[in-house]
Amino acid sequence: MDVVTFGETMVLFVPTKVGPLRFTNQFEKTIGGAEANVAISLARLGHQVSWMSRLGNDEFGLFVHNFIRGEGVDTSQVKFDDHNHTAVFFKERQVIQDPKIYYYRKDSAASYMTPDDLDEEVISQAKFMHLTGITPALSHSCMETVHHAITLAKKNKVTVVFDPNIRLKLWSKQEAREELMDIASKCDIFMPGIQEGEILTGETTPEGIAARFLKNGVRAVVVKLGERGAFYATPEKAEYIEGFPVQQVVDTVGAGDGFAAGFLSGMIRGWSYADAVKLGNRVGAYALTVTGDVEGYPFWSQISPDKITQEILR
Repeated sequence: MDVVTFGETMVLFVPTKVGPLRFTNQFEKTIGGAEANVAISLARLGHQVSWMSRLGNDEFGLFVHNFIRGEGVDTSQVKFDDHNHTAVFFKERQVIQDPKIYYYRKDSAASYMTPDDLDEEVISQAKFMHLTGITPALSHSCMETVHHAITLAKKNKVTVVFDPNIRLKLWSKQEAREELMDIASKCDIFMPGIQEGEILTGETTPEGIAARFLKNGVRAVVVKLGERGAFYATPEKAEYIEGFPVQQVVDTVGAGDGFAAGFLSGMIRGWSYADAVKLGNRVGAYALTVTGDVEGYPFWSQISPDKITQEILR
């Protein structure tokens, strides 16, 4: 197993036209959830990935499970809940700004995840564990599950990669800051967006944000900068990596998860941090070209492996 991850995935309804949802009558059904997004993207890049979660034992739960399994992700650790539902959310498409998101996830099956839902044997087989800050915001038991997952990963020498993915609809800035700073200090690689880094540290530059987490013992920090690319820093080196140009941006949702998957793919392949970030930029850019969360993620054959290899060797 290359990567293991866990978290909530919901059914996503995307309107067929642009404008307020009150004027929308038709939707396309797909899925969305940061951890599953990363898992699917990694599977398309040729990696073995396991996704753990809870789903309602309902039609939406079956849809989510079958969708993710159909993308080549191991779903053997997914548990179906007879008492709680699968969450859903809606995306409102807008012309001149990012889409609005409406969540309906309170008391969902995933919010009842507990440490007992984690299989140490599966975790021990992975090279990397991918976590996001969405999961601990869902409930106290989910928060305990995240901390237990980190403990199991450390015990089995699995590298922990953490993306804060701050969702202020789930908790306050103060709550997010306290909990996510604690989780980040226990992880190996930390991957905030520039605005998330500012919320957590008060620093306004990638260098300042990275310095705070390196001081806390994180092995490497990657700060996502949107169209400008990303900045990475280790105790030995720091560098800006330019973004991958996209002529027409359709939807920004899912791009950060694509970046995370591309970066992880590079790390799995043994590339340098700089080259892994380049791959992250490339994969994330593909997500910008479609309205769904996962539909735009490329397969390995689509991102010119020979060209990437030439760039690395140059």
